[in-house]
Amino acid sequence: MFLGLRTIVYQMSDLDAGKAWFTKLLGTEPYFDEPFYVGFEVAGYELGLVPKDEAGDSESTTYWGVPDAAVAMARLIEAGATLHHEVTDVGDSIRVAAVREPNGNVVGVIENPQFALVDAGRPFDGPGR
Repeated sequence: MFLGLRTIVYQMSDLDAGKAWFTKLLGTEPYFDEPFYVGFEVAGYELGLVPKDEAGDSESTTYWGVPDAAVAMARLIEAGATLHHEVTDVGDSIRVAAVREPNGNVVGVIENPQFALVDAGRPFDGPGR
């Protein structure tokens, strides 16, 4: 079911400060920069920053790649997980969703037809390194 890890999303109490910190750390500007989401490409993977949930939810979510988010969600729920976030189209035919597995951890899935894995044999240590 899982195609591999794809994305990590961190919630930020100060999105601008988080963006500045990760820009300095990674040595590159985000490729997507909006008030609701800041996205960095890191060695073929996505590092996302979002404003902290007003409800106080500050967990990070790791997204596993799947061929079909709705099918994956049905299988996760059938296996005993509970719905955390419904399948949502976030643009460019990318669909995300999340469950809580029986121990309470958030498990995300992402259906992203544009995702292309880069050479996993080379560690990322910033651009051009």
